[in-house]
Amino acid sequence: MTREAKQQFTLRITQANSTELVVILYEMLLSYLKESTGFLEEEDRKAFREAVRKARGCLNELINSLRMEYEPAPALLQLYMFCIRRLASGEARSEAQPLREIEQVIRPLHDAYEKIAVQNVSGPVMANSQTVYAGLTYGRNTLTENMADQGANRGMYV
Repeated sequence: MTREAKQQFTLRITQANSTELVVILYEMLLSYLKESTGFLEEEDRKAFREAVRKARGCLNELINSLRMEYEPAPALLQLYMFCIRRLASGEARSEAQPLREIEQVIRPLHDAYEKIAVQNVSGPVMANSQTVYAGLTYGRNTLTENMADQGANRGMYV
């Protein structure tokens, strides 16, 4: 994942509500699956394993975020476990097909949660996160991004 993509995900996470966080996790998972498929085609085994590890981390976070007392959670758990098994199979055999199967499972879930996310009017999960006012300044042969209010009291309250 590029540095810019990581920054975009980080910014979105700091301002996301609980449903948007699930959407972001799905997007990160899909991104890592796409990367791993690309690394397979390039025959870069080390980068492939790293992308698979990160995709597994996204799946584990999705599993940990389930609230089993609510009805769709058991079904989602089964889907996530299927994805983990297919991910392991793809990694062990260095095949792209199991990764494509995971995408076929995750893409509809992403689309559904994306539609639900606009209905969730709760505030961001992270309280006291940094407010970002970004702007660009022009210098001689450079373009610099500036962020205002770089306070020391960011993130979680202590």
